Amino acid sequence: MVLSNSETSRGRPGRAIAAGLGHARGLLRGATDALLPPRCLRCNDMVDSPHALCPACWGQLSFVVPPLCAHCGTPFPYAQAAGAICGACAAAPPVYARARAALVYDDGSRDLVLAFKHGDRLAGTALFGQWLGQAGAELLADADVVAPVPLHRWRLLGRRYNQAALLARAVARHAGIEPVPDLLSRLRATPSQGARGRAARERNVRGAFAVRARHRRMLAGQRVLLIDDVLTTGATLEACSRALSQAGAAAVDVLTLARVVRSLPPSI
Repeated sequence: MVLSNSETSRGRPGRAIAAGLGHARGLLRGATDALLPPRCLRCNDMVDSPHALCPACWGQLSFVVPPLCAHCGTPFPYAQAAGAICGACAAAPPVYARARAALVYDDGSRDLVLAFKHGDRLAGTALFGQWLGQAGAELLADADVVAPVPLHRWRLLGRRYNQAALLARAVARHAGIEPVPDLLSRLRATPSQGARGRAARERNVRGAFAVRARHRRMLAGQRVLLIDDVLTTGATLEACSRALSQAGAAAVDVLTLARVVRSLPPSI
């Protein structure tokens, strides 16, 4: 394409300004790095670029990769036929349709996840969103709605942020979907799930979630992708999925930053 002289004369200043701004940003970044060198998200050692992990911490992460249970996303230790499900899902299928996670929740990822969840270490949010986008690509492709597991208002007041909502925003931005951060509400301030077994976790969150009235019409017939930080027994995610299904959602999928992986049941 050939530009006229007037178009050329208008374009040159714009390119010059853009180049100047890029140069200024580079100088500012260099000055900032000199004063505040970028640190590893997990161990706080110096790294080459901001919001990254050092090689040692990166090497300790275990990413969840196929083969997986088609329902709950538990990784299988050996190759399986497409659509294989684990014995646990065959015996008691979860309320949600599919669950996927980016990381195994273990000694390598625990400090990273807990610092993000409880320690105000939010610098890795964009990186976590990329990991979630890769782990949940199939789920995102099918999703009509992306929403986080909610915190009760008192816990949100104390923590000041909902880590699941930050992850939902990051992964939705990665996929080009607008998230609905207030799709669900937490009806009561349930005690922490941390030290509870599966049955106690299920009792603790039974009936604790509801779809907000203003979103019910929008939800009808839609496939929801529910975002949380960690999948342990799945009790919280099942309670949320049940509330979404009862409000008219066609299906619910689940995507978490990490998941606990216990001994593997046989596949079906």
